[in-house]
Amino acid sequence: MAYNLVRHFSMVFQLNVQREAIMFSGVRHKSTVQYATRPDRPKLAYRKVEGKSPGVVFLPGFASNMGGKKAEALEEFCQSLGHSYLRFDYTGCGSSEGEMVDGTVGTWKKDVLYVLDELVEGPQILVGSSMGGWLMCLAAIARPERTAAMVGISTAADHFVTVYNTLPIEARKEIEEKGQWVVPTKHNAEGSITFTTEFLKEAEQHRVLQSPIPVTCPVRLIHGMKDQDVPWHISMQVAERVLSNDVDVILRKHGQHRMTEKEDIKLIVYTIDDLIDKLTTLV
Repeated sequence: MAYNLVRHFSMVFQLNVQREAIMFSGVRHKSTVQYATRPDRPKLAYRKVEGKSPGVVFLPGFASNMGGKKAEALEEFCQSLGHSYLRFDYTGCGSSEGEMVDGTVGTWKKDVLYVLDELVEGPQILVGSSMGGWLMCLAAIARPERTAAMVGISTAADHFVTVYNTLPIEARKEIEEKGQWVVPTKHNAEGSITFTTEFLKEAEQHRVLQSPIPVTCPVRLIHGMKDQDVPWHISMQVAERVLSNDVDVILRKHGQHRMTEKEDIKLIVYTIDDLIDKLTTLV
C-alpha cells in the first residue's frame, strides 16, 4: 500500500480570498441544538445544517463536546459551500443525556452509528478528533456505504488501551486493585482523567490497529508533531493498516494535540474542501 507523507505544513489547496473571508467571518447563522429521542437510550444532542451531499459529520474527542473551535469552524465552512453538516455530543457529554462515567467506547460507537443511520442522509465525510478519530475508524468499518471519506485529527486509535498495556506490570496490578487509572492532563480543571478498569476492558474489544483496517475510502490523517497527548506515530499506524490506497498523512511540525490554532483549522478546512471537490468530481 502506498501513501503520501507530508512532513511540514504546506498550502497545497488553493481557495480564493472571498471564500476564506466567508469561512472565518463568524457572521453566519448558527444551527440550533436538537435532541434525538432513542428507545431505551439517553437523548442525543446535536446541531445540523441541511445541504448538499456529501455531508460532513464531526466526532469530538474524549470528554469533549460539539462546541469547540474545530466543530464551529466546520459548520461555518459547510454553510459557505452549501453542504450538510452535523455535530453532536456523545452520551454523557455536553448537552446529551446520560452520565460520562457510564460511557464506553462501545456506547459512543453506537452514538456515531445512530447519527449515520437516523440523522443524516447519504454518504458522509467523517471528521474525527482524537478519540473521535478512533470512533471514525469503527464507524467506517461498520457503515462503509455511509462513509465517503475520513479525516482524522490527532487520531487516538486504541490509545487508552495501548498506553495502559505498556505500563509496568506492578503499576497495572495496582490499578486493577484500585479499580481505576488516574491519568494527568492539562485539558481540564481537575488536572486528571480517571479511567475505570471496566472502561479499559471494554475498550480492548474495539481495537483497530491489531489487523488490517477494512476501509477503502479516501483517508486524510492530520497530526501535530508536538502532540504530547497522542503521538503522531499513531496516525502513521492507521495509514499503514487501512486498505485504501488513497491515504495522506499530514504532519504539522509545531502542531499541538487540540489543533485549534487558526492555521490548524485552515488546514483541516482545506483538506475537507479538497475531498469534497474530489468526491463531487467522481460522481
